[in-house]
Amino acid sequence: MKTWLLPLLAGFGTGILSAWGVGGGTLLLLIMTLFLGVDPAAARGINLLYFLPTAALGLLEHRKNGLLDKRVIRPAAIWGLPAAALGAYLSVRLDTELLRRPFGVFLLITGVVTLLEKKKPQ
Repeated sequence: MKTWLLPLLAGFGTGILSAWGVGGGTLLLLIMTLFLGVDPAAARGINLLYFLPTAALGLLEHRKNGLLDKRVIRPAAIWGLPAAALGAYLSVRLDTELLRRPFGVFLLITGVVTLLEKKKPQ
């Protein structure tokens, strides 16, 4: 069961979460490393490959449903792509221990802000 059922369920569940924009990749990483015994570096690589098709499908669905705001997308892409490239470059050049704590703090702050965020009436 561990050889096919758990990976199948993990892929299905995290695919749904990713399509919703929830971030199923984090859950996928945990399942691969904690339950399937995948090396963390390999799990990160698999997660990056997994992200591409799920993000593309999510983007197409959001576009089909009219949920993309071009006024927001354009500046996000113009600034986000170079920033992501710089971040990727720095992440392989810097010691991972140097990045671990700030990333943890970032995740905590993001979680708190998400929990405290007020829902807008539709």
